Amino acid sequence: MFAPVYLDHNATTPLDPAVREAMLPWLGERFGNASSRHEYGRAARKAIDEARAQVAAAVGAHPTEVVFTSGGSEANNLFIKGAAAMLKPGLLAISAVEHPCVREPARQLRKSGWRCEEIGVDAAGRIDPRSFEVLLADRPALVSVMLANNETGVIQDVVALASAVKAKGGWMHCDAVQALGKMKVDFRALGVHALTLSSHKIGGPLGAGALILDKRVEVAPLVAGGGQERKLRSGTENVMAIVGFGKACERAMADIELRAARLAALRQRLEAGLAQSGARIFSADAPRLPNTTFFAIDGVDGETLVGKLDRAGFAVASGSACSSADPEPSHTLLAMGVEAGLARAALRVSLGVGNTEQDVDGFLQALGENLASLRTLAAMAV
Repeated sequence: MFAPVYLDHNATTPLDPAVREAMLPWLGERFGNASSRHEYGRAARKAIDEARAQVAAAVGAHPTEVVFTSGGSEANNLFIKGAAAMLKPGLLAISAVEHPCVREPARQLRKSGWRCEEIGVDAAGRIDPRSFEVLLADRPALVSVMLANNETGVIQDVVALASAVKAKGGWMHCDAVQALGKMKVDFRALGVHALTLSSHKIGGPLGAGALILDKRVEVAPLVAGGGQERKLRSGTENVMAIVGFGKACERAMADIELRAARLAALRQRLEAGLAQSGARIFSADAPRLPNTTFFAIDGVDGETLVGKLDRAGFAVASGSACSSADPEPSHTLLAMGVEAGLARAALRVSLGVGNTEQDVDGFLQALGENLASLRTLAAMAV
């Protein structure tokens, strides 16, 4: 079976073999409802408790602050909608480069009397201090800013933002889905009230995530029922996926500095080659995740190039996987002031632990060959 070189780790990651081994017993001889009082139920509860401790340890939280969800999207919705339900409608401020699973629930709250405003970013994708100060002066009740962007990889100064929000009496949420496993993430040091995590971005299974929630913050549940997960997320727990998530967190924290340094070296090799191809690398001067490169080559359609590279044996993306069905240019790039035509040309390469120098060199060669072909066709069409 043909298997392209995988360069789309910000979309999802391969399942870590050690994670698979941890999950396998729960696909066979081990089963049980964690709410049951018999031995099968107690075994399931013990496995969930162990995973909860592993997830908490990965981000410096207490296990009682971990609320398991079906993924990052549900965790983001749980905080934004759940926190809003406990407060008098006011101002909700989100960054202009948030993921759709933050933007959309924020917009939905307008129907409940909330004002939803975006915090602007500069040309590199960093929070614009002036835009932030203007909104902060209006005393937002809720603020959500991601730690690292899923397309550009830009890392925001969440510590400073959270400190300012808390000083105004607001609640601060941070989507750390892309950051986990690629950089150190410390719930306490960030100073936020809530933090969103996802399993499948760190070698864990699909269908598991968590909201790390300060116990002093009250949120209303999205799903009511049996009262699982501190009565914030009812439903019989997906023990297999939760066990995998816990193991993935444990694995992701091991040798994180060495892994990040290796990925940064690969990215540097990639971007040196891209520069020779005339590519514009977005957010090149901003702090970024070590594995992420978002670039464009003027006059070349990104979706067309993604297809050609896939046929050449390299799997990359033209932006966020969650908005890949949307033909519009990247929301993130538009917020950064990038012209729509260039934004449509954007491609994202997100490296992973299995990638090598040979993968990078092969990608650059395939890119060059396909660019030459596209340019020849364009010249013939004139």
